[in-house]
Amino acid sequence: MEHPFAPQLTIERRGAVHLVTLDRPDALNAVDTPMHRALQGVWHFLGDDPEVRAIVVTGRGRAFSAGGDLDHIVDLQRDRALRRGDIEEARAIIVSLLECPVPVIAAVNGPAIGLGCSVAVMADIVYMAESAYLADPHVAIGLTAGDGGAAVWPVLTSLVHAKEYLYTGDRIPAADAVRIGLATRTFPDDALVPAALAMGERLAELPRQALETTKRAVNMHLRRAAVDVLDAALASEFDSFDTPEHQEKIERMRARIGRDASR
Repeated sequence: MEHPFAPQLTIERRGAVHLVTLDRPDALNAVDTPMHRALQGVWHFLGDDPEVRAIVVTGRGRAFSAGGDLDHIVDLQRDRALRRGDIEEARAIIVSLLECPVPVIAAVNGPAIGLGCSVAVMADIVYMAESAYLADPHVAIGLTAGDGGAAVWPVLTSLVHAKEYLYTGDRIPAADAVRIGLATRTFPDDALVPAALAMGERLAELPRQALETTKRAVNMHLRRAAVDVLDAALASEFDSFDTPEHQEKIERMRARIGRDASR
């Protein structure tokens, strides 16, 4: 399918179901500036197409998405104008997923971290490979959990679960994600994408107006609870890029990766 989001995203048409693949496998589908912009635009692009009846989103390779690309994070530390645009895009990614008129099914094939985790859990149906996990390590690296976690998790799971995992950044294995309400169900790794596509085909056959309006009504709960919190959390995340704690954390992470690559 022709689209303006290549090469960061691949979009394959499977009848009325469209498969969106995050396509930076060598970087574990980490989100850099082009990927961030692609994730902002793709949901409206597909949702506005009358031939699209359902969307499946997954990652190529070993990860769904490793979250923010470290070089991109350093650019955001140094360039406040770029950071402002990135924060606005982060809001648009979450809101456009809420507003996408057709159902979105996440096929979480591997780690879904940070913004990758937010994209996954904002889907209407969240299928996870048995080996996959979710994590939101914003706080652990000195950032406010702005782009989705603080705003959305308390609606999807209990407040005490949201607090524990957002504060610590601990991994949430697939089975635990289902148990606490952040995912729908798990599948053997090799059965994940076929299962997601099969659900997409099933949803694509439903009456369009009834499905779209039901999604809109259900997502009013998320929108009412999340949008005000999202704006406040993102404003705080903008400021937290300037803190020495965050900058030191990122420098140590980059140094460790550099040492590992040189071995």
